[in-house]
Amino acid sequence: MALIRNLSFLKNVAQTGLRSVSTSSLRSSDHLFVHRDKDPDTDKFEFDAANLKRAEAIIGIYPEGFESGAIMPLLDLAQRQHDGWLPLKAMNYVADYLKVPKMRVYEVATFYTMYIRQPIGKYHLQVCTTTPCMLRGANEVYDEVKKLTADDPKLFTVTEVECLGACVNAPMFAVNDDYYEDLQIEDVRHIISELKAGRKPPPGPAKGSGRLCCEPAGGLTSLTAAPTGPGFGCRSDL
Repeated sequence: MALIRNLSFLKNVAQTGLRSVSTSSLRSSDHLFVHRDKDPDTDKFEFDAANLKRAEAIIGIYPEGFESGAIMPLLDLAQRQHDGWLPLKAMNYVADYLKVPKMRVYEVATFYTMYIRQPIGKYHLQVCTTTPCMLRGANEVYDEVKKLTADDPKLFTVTEVECLGACVNAPMFAVNDDYYEDLQIEDVRHIISELKAGRKPPPGPAKGSGRLCCEPAGGLTSLTAAPTGPGFGCRSDL
């Protein structure tokens, strides 16, 4: 019977033509995902004193002979020190610091989107447009962010990204390390305006005064009292 239904469906398609399919608009990636052996001119790179201490502490976590496991956190340190992006000189420095082939570092830096391979603005706005955010207006948020930041590329870099893990508070975007959630267009305008004025708006959910992370906007509905102890039969002196 299933075969007959499938044949009937194909016959109807052939007679009436292909069904129309809705698609979202195509957007090109904002990132450089391929390796380049040349970068915009940068000064010689090396960790400053504070990051050298951090690097030593990070490497100390790994067993002897497995220091290459620190490639990712050291690349992150280098990127933070270098105005939010990762030049070739910084990657080469990390490779030499860890005594690994440079290609080991290049392949990591071009695989993970957390590493930015070209200069960016002071504020990196990552707008999530994955399904939960999209269903709650992420496309409109993205368009508004692009419009409000277009006049100052040195101050703002806007990237469309996949899930940032705050689906329950959709729509949202990240500004550097801070999350801004439950966004309406007026919230977007306020945040961008504050950043342009050199002020940092409080991160977190936009709805509900004093709300922490994904707490319900209308107040807690569970876990409203201290949890009770273990059930009967358990020793109270443990």
